[in-house]
Amino acid sequence: MISGVEFLLVALAAVAAGAVNALAGGGTLITFPVLVAVGIPPISANITNTVALSPGYLGATMGQAKDLHGQRRRLWLTLPAGVVGGILGAILLLQTEERVFQELVPYLILMASGLLAVQERLRGWLVRRREQKGAGTANEATIILPIGLAAVYGGYFGAGVSVMVLAVLGLFLDDNLTRLNALKQAISFAINITAALFFLFSGQVVWAAAAVMAGGALLGGVLGGRLASRIKPSSLRRVVVMIGVVVAIIYLLR
Repeated sequence: MISGVEFLLVALAAVAAGAVNALAGGGTLITFPVLVAVGIPPISANITNTVALSPGYLGATMGQAKDLHGQRRRLWLTLPAGVVGGILGAILLLQTEERVFQELVPYLILMASGLLAVQERLRGWLVRRREQKGAGTANEATIILPIGLAAVYGGYFGAGVSVMVLAVLGLFLDDNLTRLNALKQAISFAINITAALFFLFSGQVVWAAAAVMAGGALLGGVLGGRLASRIKPSSLRRVVVMIGVVVAIIYLLR
């Protein structure tokens, strides 16, 4: 049973995560360790985290809805892959023993931290690639499998999946960053909401914590939007990456 003080910690972590997601991304690297720290088993913490934070992806998708115009075929190719991959990742998580997942946690956090760390370089590479003449593009249908694989990771753990999806889109599609980012938002929402809906029936969602987190993340998102002009996203991202690395090292030492 989570105490009142622990609920407060979870709520504050969710507010911080909502603000971080609005400004730089990587909020899961804050909320997941806090859920584990208050005594929730890692798999239940991961599931609760996915359920609580998934509505945020809807907001991000709606915010860039106009940039999805003219990308209907891409949505038809990628969204089913995201849904199927999200379900497979969720099934894989529920089939993983708690002990095994606990051993994987530090490596998953390090992977998420690494994805967050290269986010700006990835964006720069995408812009340069777009500016290069004769960049070329593959058959768009070839994107289905890599998006599906990224979605499996998203359904299993989720942290950093948006960066992974954007990297795949940049490799297989020739388009500007704004349109690719909008497509990324839609795919990430499909992955996370599918996994969250699947987890609703798992019996492992800590509903009290999820409710507190959902409210906290919403408040944090609003605060993050208001602080956007005052805080440099790259600096905040470095702080989140450092937190992730420290948490991973602590888990490894334990």
